[in-house]
Amino acid sequence: MLHYHTIPVTAFQQNCSLVWCDQTLEAAVIDPGGDLDHILAQAQHLGVTLKAIWLTHAHIDHAGGTGELARRLDLPIVGPQEGDQFWIDGLPQQSTMFGFPPALPFTPTRWLQDGDTVTIGQETVHVRHCPGHTPGHVVFHAPQIQRCFVGDVLFAGSIGRTDFPQGNHMQLIDSITQRLWPMGDETVFIPGHGPESTFGRERRSNPYVGGT
Repeated sequence: MLHYHTIPVTAFQQNCSLVWCDQTLEAAVIDPGGDLDHILAQAQHLGVTLKAIWLTHAHIDHAGGTGELARRLDLPIVGPQEGDQFWIDGLPQQSTMFGFPPALPFTPTRWLQDGDTVTIGQETVHVRHCPGHTPGHVVFHAPQIQRCFVGDVLFAGSIGRTDFPQGNHMQLIDSITQRLWPMGDETVFIPGHGPESTFGRERRSNPYVGGT
């Protein structure tokens, strides 16, 4: 069985998530934006061993701690899709702009594509490319527990911003309606910020995509 634990990090209260296989206690960390000591303390408390970093996209609040964490623990960096290369290249400037600690540069060990899978322990998670907020944004869908880690694509009652460089509003709406909704109304999603919700609830009531 796959389990997860969400840890809000940084002044942006970004939802970093630990996901792990209960058979092996091997874990991946999704979007380690910062507060690495807190993330590592949570992993230790849960008794899990970090084996990989999975990135939804490369904005500073999601990826700012990636380079340092990968170096500390010699972890592979998996994701996002290569459309976010320019965001990775710009992480040092992003850290200065938003008052984050200096972000170490990194190169993903593996870029992800739509339809890929990633594994942790004995568990497999599906990858969908969901551009719009950023061009290389991906989400991690775990159908075995009806959960999806969506980064900044969709929020409870809102959607991701598209006014950043290479953001695209229509592309974001298409990502939500064509790639998230088919995962099923009962699927609970873990957004990059704020509380969890379900795709069904958002499909019915979200003012930006409700009724789609």
